[in-house]
Amino acid sequence: MCIAADFGKVYEIAPVFRAENSQTHRHLTEYVGLDLECAFREHYHEVMNMIGDMFIYIFKNLEKRWAFELATVRKQYPSEPILVGDKPLKLEFKDAVALLRKHGEEMEDFGDFTTKLEKTLGRLVREEYGTDFYMVDKFPLAVRPFYTMPDPENPMYSNSYDFFLRGEEIMSGAQRIHDAGMLRERIAACGVPVDDLIDNLGVMVSDGSQVAVSARQVLYAVLGVRNTHVVERHYVGDHPVEKKS
Repeated sequence: MCIAADFGKVYEIAPVFRAENSQTHRHLTEYVGLDLECAFREHYHEVMNMIGDMFIYIFKNLEKRWAFELATVRKQYPSEPILVGDKPLKLEFKDAVALLRKHGEEMEDFGDFTTKLEKTLGRLVREEYGTDFYMVDKFPLAVRPFYTMPDPENPMYSNSYDFFLRGEEIMSGAQRIHDAGMLRERIAACGVPVDDLIDNLGVMVSDGSQVAVSARQVLYAVLGVRNTHVVERHYVGDHPVEKKS
């Protein structure tokens, strides 16, 4: 609603609750979400690049500003500092698929990454590009939500992207469809039930890109701890303390 009211940048930090079919560290039914949406002038890469630069800044400053806390956690849960460059690495989906196939992995052109393929891609990217952090752009349209903008140059792909850290997805984003007619077509094509709310699509908003970040997934990828609860329970206030029995 704020974007519709012509706010150029909107963000929210709040608990998220959702139904998931899997009980793994990657499929959380409750987590803290960092959601934001930005209008852009020319291209959705404006938003993508801005957030990529933000993560580079965060990862580079973690070791400087939180050295004491990281050293304390690493005494029990060893991990290495994150390897990043000055700019985030950007791969198109088809190039990521080609990299996996080059090293003997099988994957469909317009499928989606499995957990195993994500981890393998993270290892290969580190070996070939020297970074733990990277962005995969232009996901197949078939594996993204109905409101995702198709790629105007190839409608089999979409203007959507995921960010990865050490082979773990930490953020998902996309340019949403802002044209009412196109959105109706996508709703029909995807078989999404339509109700009276579709009438409100006559008034759409400016071009924008929205992203969703899982704070817990970022923490997991940074520390390499499968269950981040064990770390969170040991910290009170600004400094870690011993857990009391």
